[in-house]
Amino acid sequence: MKIVVLAGGLSPERNVSLSTGTMVAEALRALGHRAGLIDMYFGLEGSGADESFFDAPISEAYKKVSRQAPDLEEVRRSRPGDSRSLFGPGVLELCRMADLVFLALHGTCGEDGRVQAAFELLGIPYTGAGYLGSAIAMDKDLTKRMVADVVNTPGWKTVEYKAEDIEGLVKTARLPLVVKPVASGSSIGVSIVHTHDELRKALTDGLALGGRTVLEEYIKGREIQVGILEDRALPSIEIIPKQGFYDYENKYQPGAALEVCPSEITPAEEEKVRAAALRVYQTLGLSVYSRADFILTADGEPWFLEINTLPGMTPTSLLPQEAAAAGIDYNQLCERIVYASLEARKQGR
Repeated sequence: MKIVVLAGGLSPERNVSLSTGTMVAEALRALGHRAGLIDMYFGLEGSGADESFFDAPISEAYKKVSRQAPDLEEVRRSRPGDSRSLFGPGVLELCRMADLVFLALHGTCGEDGRVQAAFELLGIPYTGAGYLGSAIAMDKDLTKRMVADVVNTPGWKTVEYKAEDIEGLVKTARLPLVVKPVASGSSIGVSIVHTHDELRKALTDGLALGGRTVLEEYIKGREIQVGILEDRALPSIEIIPKQGFYDYENKYQPGAALEVCPSEITPAEEEKVRAAALRVYQTLGLSVYSRADFILTADGEPWFLEINTLPGMTPTSLLPQEAAAAGIDYNQLCERIVYASLEARKQGR
């Protein structure tokens, strides 16, 4: 099968995406597929789209994820020309040549339904959830509104603010809070705040990410995540950061967090958290695969935080670890996503 692995893009999570894409492409090639990796934003350099792309060498340079998210203005400036398209030269032409596009994208410009909608209009098969479920899941406020009747989720308020509104928000806040951008992933822009000064800084930093922010009740407990593959919940995984919480740096720097899979929780707690993950997945109309994040409190109750429709897919990412606990190795996982996605597209999911 000819497969374009689409990664990068104009997203704060582009470095994570390129790491995922490199390893997915290698896995698919190991299984006999003709898989090529391309950066969605930069596209092809020089020559146009042709069959040689599917057999071209895959760079090792993208495998390591840097400590900091990239500067997107710098990324924009580094692309030649003045095109405003989020698709670089030759990208759509390559995607039309493929039997399937494996979406290794993360965050905005990839996980928010826009790429999926474009591919639907162009008749290009792609991996993961459809455009509508992807768009809903990317919006933390809309997601919580939709699932609040089927799972426990911390109380929240969504605010859209400017610099002059910050002091008013600080004065009326009930601390502690979790401050998070409405539409972002990899914990970019997320802070747990215990003081007014911390909240002021978090809100100030949030202006750079658009200013639309979720102020969420802080729930103390264990960080548990549940992957879903082909409409079935996988064994859960517990995240134990060595410092702070599971933020961008703790996610992608080796040794920054302890990851225990399967989670060392009771069978009843495991059943509850898996069932909750499936209810969220079904309520949002998702398909193929995803990963849901929870806090498990001392009384054994799972509290839903958010769901990722294109979770990280390096071999050491959380979803592949959960799949391995269910007897599915990394290469098999990538291929199952491929065939499940082709079936989902046929079914209009």
